[in-house]
Amino acid sequence: MILPASSDPRLEQLREWLAGRLAGSAFSLKPASADASFRRYFRVTVAEGSWIAMDAPPEREDCRPFVRVAALLRAAGVNAPLVEAQDLERGFLLLTDFGDTTYLATLDATNADRLFGDAIGALLKWQLATREGELPPYDAALLKRECDLFPEWYVARHLGVTLSAAQQRSLAETVALLVESALAQPKVYVHRDFMPRNLMVTEPNPGVIDFQDAVYGPISYDMVSLTRDAFMSWDEERVIDWTARYWEKAKKSGLPVNADFGAFYREYEWMGLQRHLKVLGIFARIHYRDGKRGYLEDTPRFLNYARTVAARYRELAPLAGLFDQLEKCQPAVGFAG
Repeated sequence: MILPASSDPRLEQLREWLAGRLAGSAFSLKPASADASFRRYFRVTVAEGSWIAMDAPPEREDCRPFVRVAALLRAAGVNAPLVEAQDLERGFLLLTDFGDTTYLATLDATNADRLFGDAIGALLKWQLATREGELPPYDAALLKRECDLFPEWYVARHLGVTLSAAQQRSLAETVALLVESALAQPKVYVHRDFMPRNLMVTEPNPGVIDFQDAVYGPISYDMVSLTRDAFMSWDEERVIDWTARYWEKAKKSGLPVNADFGAFYREYEWMGLQRHLKVLGIFARIHYRDGKRGYLEDTPRFLNYARTVAARYRELAPLAGLFDQLEKCQPAVGFAG
């Protein structure tokens, strides 16, 4: 990656801010990563080491949730970045540098059990630290608003399909079931994007990033994010094994998971379906509204997740039927793979 053009005013402001924070020490700046939001990350290197600088335009992003959640994660014993310096008004943060090695880049069949074991350990610490009132609630309005991204951006914008009144009613009824299931689960801290792309291979492992959207909500959510990821898939036997390992450890640690694994796994699958509908909509929105390419290439993975779950449960059969109807409407777009 190369730096933006020198006419980039925020980059110049960031350079000036860093010069003040680093007391005049010579430093280099290069892009570290980008994400689906308007945030940018740069690696700041001096003779003694490096940091990550976050650029979050305040009219687009608010750094305060990041700072707050980072503190909660670190208090829970999770390896989250330390905020070394901050300018909340201008949207600049200076953070611990966890390096470049993500779980996504590292995971394979030989190391997955070890790395996922570390991730589950971190997740349990995070959930055990839960205190009501610290994070925004993952309430019915937010859950439904996320699901609404699917018909608005994926179906209408990406597929170019207008749902009939009967299809809209059927989808709304299914979404209501998913929201009801999510709200019935015990509530804990939820990272909300606890997936291999946001876990870094570090010591202690993992380093957890991209947590600014954390909420107080369903206990199965982060486990679904980890095991049914946007960018890589695992066979169902392995996913069930990891989920069972989490469930056993959660029970032993006193977390309020369902005492019956079958019931918990149903909650996990239904929670995943809500997330999959949301992500299908988000990936389409990122592509068409924000002009960021590449995300739509991973929609077949989420469609496969969603269709598998919808077909497995009698109550969700109408959604499985809707997927079939959408495929017939435009089989060449978005349903391949």
